[in-house]
Amino acid sequence: MPDLVRTGLSLERDLLEQFDKTIAKRGYNNRSEAIRDLIREHLISEEGDQNRVIAGTLTMVYDHHQPNLTERVVEIQHHAHAHVLAATHVHLDHHNCLEVVIMKGRSAELRTIADQILSLRGVKHGKLVITTTGKDLK
Repeated sequence: MPDLVRTGLSLERDLLEQFDKTIAKRGYNNRSEAIRDLIREHLISEEGDQNRVIAGTLTMVYDHHQPNLTERVVEIQHHAHAHVLAATHVHLDHHNCLEVVIMKGRSAELRTIADQILSLRGVKHGKLVITTTGKDLK
């Protein structure tokens, strides 16, 4: 078991009550587990800010009837083959597709790939979500 350290927090009662309701809805057994997850989330976001090697998913919705859009999305992924691990493509309806691209690399490189794809005409919405590779996370 890891070496645990006890600490205390001073919070406004209303803020703590809201936090307790939220973590109960999410199924946490106690505040400590929820706070540990919040700290991990912060540390992971710092990895992205420091241009470390990260994992990420680019989720996007686009109109597959937009001329050459599908080809351009695939071309960008092929050009970034060292960072693109996998992609999943599903048809939402007659016009719209959902694609999730799983990537690994330095955060700046993944953001560049995501920006290239998300700025294409016909991409209706998208978001890059970064996470840790787990290597340096306790």
